[in-house]
Amino acid sequence: MTAPPHLFQPLPLRGATLKNRIMSSGHDTCLPEHGLINDAYIAYQEARAKGGAGLIVTQVAGVHETARYTSHLIMADSDACIPGYRRLAEVCHAHGAVVVSQLFHPGREIMESANGMLAVAWSASATPSERFHVMPRAMPPTMITEIVQSYAAAARRMWQAGLDGVEFVGSHGYLPAQFLNPRVNRRQDGYGGGLENRLRFLREALAAMRAATDENFIIGMRLSANEKDEAGLTNAETLEAAKALQDQIDYLSLTLGSSATLGGAVHIVPPMNYPAAYTAPDARSYKQALTIPVFTAGRINQPQEAEAAIARGDADVCAMTRAMICDPDMPAKAEAGRFDDIRACIGCNQACIGHFHRGLPISCIQHPETGRETAFGTHPKAASPRRVMVVGGGPAGLKAAAIAAERGHEVTLFEAAPRLGGQALLAQLLPQRAEFGGIATNLARECELAGVTLRRNTRVDAALIRDFAPDAVILATGAQPYIPAMETDGEMQVLTAWQVLRREAKAGARVLVTDWRADWIGPGIAELLAREGSRVDLAVCGLHMGETLPFYLRDATAGTLHRLGVTITPYARLVGTFGDTVVLQHTASGEPIEIAGVDTLVLCTGHLPEDGLAAEVAALGIDCRQIGDAMTARTAEEAVYEGMLAGRTV
Repeated sequence: MTAPPHLFQPLPLRGATLKNRIMSSGHDTCLPEHGLINDAYIAYQEARAKGGAGLIVTQVAGVHETARYTSHLIMADSDACIPGYRRLAEVCHAHGAVVVSQLFHPGREIMESANGMLAVAWSASATPSERFHVMPRAMPPTMITEIVQSYAAAARRMWQAGLDGVEFVGSHGYLPAQFLNPRVNRRQDGYGGGLENRLRFLREALAAMRAATDENFIIGMRLSANEKDEAGLTNAETLEAAKALQDQIDYLSLTLGSSATLGGAVHIVPPMNYPAAYTAPDARSYKQALTIPVFTAGRINQPQEAEAAIARGDADVCAMTRAMICDPDMPAKAEAGRFDDIRACIGCNQACIGHFHRGLPISCIQHPETGRETAFGTHPKAASPRRVMVVGGGPAGLKAAAIAAERGHEVTLFEAAPRLGGQALLAQLLPQRAEFGGIATNLARECELAGVTLRRNTRVDAALIRDFAPDAVILATGAQPYIPAMETDGEMQVLTAWQVLRREAKAGARVLVTDWRADWIGPGIAELLAREGSRVDLAVCGLHMGETLPFYLRDATAGTLHRLGVTITPYARLVGTFGDTVVLQHTASGEPIEIAGVDTLVLCTGHLPEDGLAAEVAALGIDCRQIGDAMTARTAEEAVYEGMLAGRTV
């Protein structure tokens, strides 16, 4: 197979040329420390440059003290940032990547402060942010001038550091969009009112950045084509602004959504609930109306999707950010025509944006090396090859086998079922979760490329281990549903989530799903049964539905369940059943909660490890490691990470 022709066509961009149309868009990583670029962040971005990205847009850099929207923001408000950016530029340039830094002020969109106290937020007007419950102050004209000069000073620092350009971030309802939006900007002076006045702040900032740099320095801008909110910028408003500003910018990078609302914020990093490349058509009208290059972002996970978007004329460049978080070498593989070898992002959001929202360094559940490049950038070859037996073909076992074989061991993986994938095969059966099965496909391909011998339909016992005579055993035997002790008279049908997904029994017309972990299983089962016609209650033993989920997946799912009429009861501990009534207990008050008229109770109550082989292997005196759910049931992220560690150390 050959490289996609449109995707690998160079693109001149003022003083630089992109070697291809693949962009890593600006995204927070929580890797920098003390507001400055560090070795971990440089190693992270070098992996993407080395892997073939044409354009790397680095994460937002605050231009002013009032821009600190998180406690771990990179700051570009002093010359102290220049050495780090200079090292970053040199490293990425050595691999042929063009490097641009986002310049940022959130305005009213303040998530947190460094010291735990609420910050004073500044915006175009005193129009509150619904999502973060922030009431900003209106910037006085003197402060607007100060912020404009801060953008210029930050651009000058990036220019001095040797970067190729900067990106003026006006997407997702951040400060430039707050000036532009007539429903947010209610000023009565020269910065409010008609379009020209609302554009004034943007024009002044762009002009100041150009004056502080030179004619070869790229100045791009990012906007949301549609903020996906009743009070947000519409497609027509954004397009009108883009036409007015195109003489001052070298490219326009388009996305969707707004940080100001839960419904709009989902589009910042859309989960697998949304179709691949669903944002690309929104860019087409801009591409047709503007004379500058147009970039698009949003769930473009495969090179074929990016190629199609560019060939259709949707955009000139495609952001494939999560695709390269999952597989930094994706561009190089695509250029070589090795499409089957690409580790495709499944849009789970768990370790990328999910980590950011928890203040943790970025990673990927399929590729835990991401964000840990300084520790796991390469896997050392084994000093002496060993005969390694991996028991279990779920995510943990597959990753362990692939890494161990890559290091030079003779690895055989045994799976009792006919298919590899473990619980991922169940997860993909839930509504809007089909892509999750891709983790099994991707990890199985890693095993194939590494030379792992796969033995399906083979249940391992002590006799088989003894006959196989391995030097080391890795137990990745997974888990089974946990059935809690509860009071019941046996009148109600009680099923596990696994039984529902495997179609081993049919739920009735009136179902209660009890959700102990507050993760994606309970809501997924509730959605599945509601779509099949059941009236569904979801009782969550947590503060709210999806308490442990990445925010955008949680909020997209909450919207779906609301539309389907699923009733959600939080703070609900399962007690038992009596006749057609499920008895729960409010976990804070201790008071009973009774839900009557139920014919089926579905248990989403956690899992217990399948660890029976551990003692038998120990009795044989064989080097043994237990990983993933076989140690204790958690998520695919822990399973794959522990698989990597086992494969590295065996």
